[in-house]
Amino acid sequence: MNITHVRTHRSDENLPRDEQLAFKIAGVAADQVEVTPEVTDMVVNRVIDNAAVAAASLLRHPVAAARAQALAHPVSVGGSGSSVFGTDAARRVSVEWAAWANGVAVRELDYHDTFLAAEYSHPGDNIPPVVAVAQHLATERGLTGRDVVRGIATGYEIQIDLARAISLHAHKIDHVAHLGPSAAAGIGTLLGLEPETIFQAIGRALHTTTATRQSRKGEISSWKAFAPAFAGKMAVESVDRAMRGETSPTPIYEGEDGVIAWLLDGADAVYDVSLPDLGEPKRAILDSFTKEHSAEYQAQAWIDLARKLHNEYPIIFDDPDRIASIVLHTSHHTHFVIGSGAGDPQKYDPNASRETLDHSIPYIFTVALQDGEWDHVKSYAPERASRPDTVALWRKVTTQEDEEWTRRYHSLDPKEQAFGGRIEITMNDGSKVVEEIAVADAHPQGARPFGRDDYVNKFRTLAADVLEAVEIERFLDVAQRLPELTAEELPGLSLTARHGVLASVESPRGLF
Repeated sequence: MNITHVRTHRSDENLPRDEQLAFKIAGVAADQVEVTPEVTDMVVNRVIDNAAVAAASLLRHPVAAARAQALAHPVSVGGSGSSVFGTDAARRVSVEWAAWANGVAVRELDYHDTFLAAEYSHPGDNIPPVVAVAQHLATERGLTGRDVVRGIATGYEIQIDLARAISLHAHKIDHVAHLGPSAAAGIGTLLGLEPETIFQAIGRALHTTTATRQSRKGEISSWKAFAPAFAGKMAVESVDRAMRGETSPTPIYEGEDGVIAWLLDGADAVYDVSLPDLGEPKRAILDSFTKEHSAEYQAQAWIDLARKLHNEYPIIFDDPDRIASIVLHTSHHTHFVIGSGAGDPQKYDPNASRETLDHSIPYIFTVALQDGEWDHVKSYAPERASRPDTVALWRKVTTQEDEEWTRRYHSLDPKEQAFGGRIEITMNDGSKVVEEIAVADAHPQGARPFGRDDYVNKFRTLAADVLEAVEIERFLDVAQRLPELTAEELPGLSLTARHGVLASVESPRGLF
């Protein structure tokens, strides 16, 4: 790996372009190194994973709204257009709006892959914009599935490399600020663009996708799903603009009034960002992990532990009155983002939105403990959240930061890194139940790591209610042949809903 020291520079220092982080990212994106078989297999897994959660969200209002917006924007003159999840694959829309609609569908249920380090991320968010551009320009540029794999591998690499080194949430900046640059880089790799063009696209993508974390605080709105889609859309538009020869704010990271100086750690800050050397394979996707459960990633291990406790102590937990308190000793991030340390009363509100409950570990743990399972629909239903015995137990669940679990959360050793913690359940008679879990069962270091069969099963399960059986098998065949797909086959990386399914939900009207 090549370590880049990144700091703020005064304008009169004239930081050379080839020493700027955005240009070094562009160099990685432009590198024609081949993707390893192991990485290729994981790219296929994540394409299936994205499609699974997109299928499950097709009837949800934010997804219907984004889809309606996309369908209002016909194919532009520069290519063949792109497909929108749920619609007939033959119906094409403008590329940036396909990236938007499909990005919302992928993110809506918060159910796809994750990477957690100095910053957290959902690197699968890179896939919709890369695939949309590939579909749009497949015929014109002779793009193939191999090109798509390369573009996706770059998107994952850059987002994960940035997430390892630069914390955004510490400064209340939303994590999609790493996604704009990574998606632009991925598209640059897909199209084989020159470093200078990719550099300009990265600068604009970062400049337009920095926003505050209020989208994930307090009463969480549907923008949580739209934010990464917006970053993907901006990445597409940024590449388009750069390809036309237009320039962007420079140096975007290191400038006197740049991102580091005013949005992150300030003028005296120094970051060490590790990027692959030229000729070094892009392998970061292998360090990311997907979700077995539809909930914030830091909740995954706790759901598994709750399921275990439910099965081992069924009598104890059927009556909330027996329990005095439940304390989850966990990492700083879990405590302050989805735990009681956030100070958000909404995390204990039975009338809170699904997006808010998704970021409430007290709620999630309570329901998983009582039910012994977690369902992406039933577990969030209003009638489930307002059940009296659930509310009573829910309000007894709190979190506490534990320094050791915080240390393990930030560990760079995959065998030591942990996203769980220790639970102490105190009964009214004074007895205690104490257990701990380090990682989710589906994590690469977990009890049942996800493999290809698990991704395929996740897709079949989540798509069963909205796709015909023949469409499920068609998509799985196309996705698993991704590295060999021809330009003519790339539109097949989409989903067509069963007849009448999309008509069962209102298509919201707006300006378009």
